[in-house]
Amino acid sequence: MIEVKNLHKSFSGEEILKGIDFVFEAGKTNLIIGQSGSGKSVLLKCMLGLFKPENGSIEYDGKAYSSFTDEEQRELRKEVGMLFQGGALFDSMTVEENVMFPLRMFTKQRKRELKARVAEVLKRVNLDGSENKYPAEISGGMQKRVAIARAIVNKPKYLFCDEPNSGLDPTTATVIDNLIQELTRENNITTVIITHDMNSVLEIGENIAFLKDGVLAWKGDKSQIFKTDDKTVTDFVYSSDLFKKVRDAQIKEIN
Repeated sequence: MIEVKNLHKSFSGEEILKGIDFVFEAGKTNLIIGQSGSGKSVLLKCMLGLFKPENGSIEYDGKAYSSFTDEEQRELRKEVGMLFQGGALFDSMTVEENVMFPLRMFTKQRKRELKARVAEVLKRVNLDGSENKYPAEISGGMQKRVAIARAIVNKPKYLFCDEPNSGLDPTTATVIDNLIQELTRENNITTVIITHDMNSVLEIGENIAFLKDGVLAWKGDKSQIFKTDDKTVTDFVYSSDLFKKVRDAQIKEIN
């Protein structure tokens, strides 16, 4: 679990985060949504320790990050998995070498143990047999699954995902959503996902933080987001004609 308490962050005198309070729960897919410029990425970077907030705290399982010693921060980094927006795979490395990279950084396992763990996670994301391929030789969806395998290979307690469906077709995006949710539940990971994809909200929005202008404007889950009367939320959710039709269909069904 990660708890954000009264978090404030400014740049050049402009306040970006204005007292955010939110609990990111273990074993659930926690989504941060909102328009561009709402503070989503700044919040994520504060949680990762890349930005230092002026006020407030970020607690990992009850302990404030600001009180961590250097050694405790290093240990925490070993427990964090990161799925980058573009995958961020190394083009010159094979699939196996890409997934093995965090293990080489953070563990002292023997090569046989490293290969066994890599094979295990590649099988879990349905990529067994792809070990010797390079990123350029596989599809975008497969590249994303390699990135997921790399993010979980070190058995993280916390998984951060930045727009995991970026650049994927709807069918592949749903596969990635479901995979992230399954892994989260199987391993009781605290998973935090930044997304603009309303399909992801509908599929895996178990705990949602909606930001607007640096404020937590709404929180709830995927079943509640289509029932809220909060105009700020509905203007965001129903910004496309497709979701307006979904809303109208639901209203007709209720009536």
